[in-house]
Formats: sequence, structure tokens, C-alpha cells
Amino acid sequence: MGAAHARAYQRIDGYRLAGVVSRGADSRGQLASALDVPAFASLEEGLQATQPAVVSINTHPDSHYGYAIRGLEAGCHLFVEKPLAETVAEAERIVAVAQERGRQVVVGYILRHHPSWRTFIEHARRLGKPLAMRMNLNQQSTADQWLTHKSLMRSMSPIVDCGVHYVDVMSQMTGARPLRVQAIGARLSEEIEAGMYNYGQLQVVFDDGSVGWYEAGWGPMLSETAYFVKDVVGPLGSVSMVDHAPGQSAVIDSHTGTGGLLVHSAATDANGDFATPDQFIDTASEPNHDELCEIEQRYLLAAIGDGRDLSSDLRDAVDSLRIVLAADESVRSGATVPL
Repeated sequence: MGAAHARAYQRIDGYRLAGVVSRGADSRGQLASALDVPAFASLEEGLQATQPAVVSINTHPDSHYGYAIRGLEAGCHLFVEKPLAETVAEAERIVAVAQERGRQVVVGYILRHHPSWRTFIEHARRLGKPLAMRMNLNQQSTADQWLTHKSLMRSMSPIVDCGVHYVDVMSQMTGARPLRVQAIGARLSEEIEAGMYNYGQLQVVFDDGSVGWYEAGWGPMLSETAYFVKDVVGPLGSVSMVDHAPGQSAVIDSHTGTGGLLVHSAATDANGDFATPDQFIDTASEPNHDELCEIEQRYLLAAIGDGRDLSSDLRDAVDSLRIVLAADESVRSGATVPL
């Protein structure tokens, strides 16, 4: 993600990439060379040398809080990949410090900037209430992808790391308050540290009667069958993401790509037959992953420029984190967790 966002900054007038920070000498050297910018071994070194206007945090989640606070204390605006922090308290502290210092913070909820996903949400809102929302993103990962996933699982599970996107989508679809969450999980590999699980499923109930489930798993044992389900049903019909390429579950472009949307109306005629045919919305022209990163960074630049109020965005980022962390608590306790 860091490389993708770094490329985005270089393509946008209004940004000048000042440098890159990475703990690994090889990774920072390769990226800095490719981008023709200085490389630094620590954030403190980079802040002192460049005095930047923005710090872009694309590290593992367990370091987000520390980097975010140091960036804000240095007077910088922030881009922070999701999830915002490891705990709700840390996330709320980032928001509070940003507000105290008048700095803008954009969290990497890439689906909020995706035209196909925005259309998906708009159609879901037309289906009446309550909604039944079904979503997953399972990844059959091997080699370097599996190494990355194992590294991520040292701090959080797949339903936390990926789940924030999809419970955020559910909240946008319903406009309702989540009431409670319950979840299950399984440790499917001895390569994972004890106490962590690489497969999980959560269920969340909203105060308008809507319900949703989200499933996520990582690893070489995961199935490519039905790994990409994005389906919403309401009293008036349904909308689904369809026509997705098989065998691509761990490829990052497949995590945001949609293929198409299928809109179905439940209305029937006098004979009880469907009154209208299903509508297929072709999304073949949607932006790819790098283009979406550029859209996110343009949003940050505009927010800095016009001083727009991002408090609603940040509240939603904290709330989605609250839901998935409650789901993680449910996996570990076996109990339903009220929100």
C-alpha cells in the first residue's frame, strides 16, 4: 500500500514526495530508488530532514497509533491506512489530537472512493428496510502473500483487518446504529501464533432490523469457491456484485474490482410474475487499485485545501473499528457483544 500511495503522490500536482521511511533497508532503498526520493530509517529522521506537510502511514496496524501521534505533534496532516489503530481508545485519541491541532486525517477506506461501490450502496438504500447484507473476502494466499498475512496476524485477525471496510459499507447502506455483534473463528494453520485465528465470520444487528454477515480468511488452505460475495437483499429486491474473475482471491486488484452489478426488483404483476427484468450495470471501466489510491490522495489534498469538515468520516472510521473489535472479542469469549 505504501508503494501504491507513493506513486499516487508523484502523479498529483499539489504534492511533492519528500521521502520514504521503512524499517527494512532493502525495501526503503528499492522504493526510494524507484521514486527518486530520499530514504529514512525512522519517522523521526524523516520528519527532521524534510519537515513535511503530510505523513502517509501505510505500515502494519500495530504501528499506526505511534506514527499518527508523532506526525500530528509535528504539525502534519495524515493519511492512515485502515484500520486507524489497534484499539478504539487509540483511534479516538488520534481524532482528538487532530482536532486540537486543526489537522486533517483521511483513513484508507478505499471503497468509499470507489464509483462502483458507491453505486452499490445507492442501490442498496433503495431496497427498503430491513436489509440482509452478505459479504466476504477470503484470500487463498501463498509465498510472499502468505508471509504478509502471517505478519499481519501478529497484531490482528482477518475479520478485524479487512472487516472494517465491509461493516463501514453496511453502516452506509442502513444509516442505522449497530446494536450487537457475534462472531466465530478458527485457527487453520500451525504456522500462526497461538491465540490467533486465520478464518472468521461476524454477524451484526442494526437498530432498524437490518442484519449483516462478513467472512474473511487468509492462507494456502482457503478455497477459491465463493470467496467474493457482495449481496444485499431488502423487501423491494436485491443488488449483487457479479462477474468476478475466479482464481484471483489474493490479488489486490480483485479486492476492489466488481465486474458488474445485478439489480433485481421483487415487484410482480397480476399473474405473480416479475414485473421488470433484472438490470445489469457494467462496471468494466472502473478504476484499478492504483487509480483508486490516487483518488484517495486527491481527496486528502482537497480536504487540506478547503478545510472541509472530516469529523463524520472519522467518526465512521472509529465506529467500524469498534464493531470489528467487538467481533474479535466475541470470537475469543464465545459471547454476543453489545455495542
